[in-house]
Amino acid sequence: MAIDQTIVAENLAEMSRALASAQDAELIEGFLFSLFTPSEADEIAKRWALVKDLAEGTPQREIAKELGLSLCKITRGSRELKKEGSPFKRMLEIAGYEVPERPPRRSAHPRPRPAEEDEDAEGCEDEGLD
Repeated sequence: MAIDQTIVAENLAEMSRALASAQDAELIEGFLFSLFTPSEADEIAKRWALVKDLAEGTPQREIAKELGLSLCKITRGSRELKKEGSPFKRMLEIAGYEVPERPPRRSAHPRPRPAEEDEDAEGCEDEGLD
């Protein structure tokens, strides 16, 4: 099924305004459980958990093993968390998490990556967090 960007944008914007105005955590939680199937709620909860784990410095492979998510999803979450003005980072801070600033990795002698890591990265651009 094709994604209708207009429907997505309009409805996510409207829901975001409603959620921001609700100021009632129980109502929002009930709404989310009503909106998502159990499987969708599981996926959304794991994505929130992965962003928290990344912010705490947990290695990506450990997160993948613990949450049963692909490295592609975790890598995308990591990239999103590092973006300037990251909504992930802002929401973590609103939830009370401290998100440390991380300088970019610099190494005079980058370590060679095993072939399996290169394979893990294949197709990550398309997978996203969905």
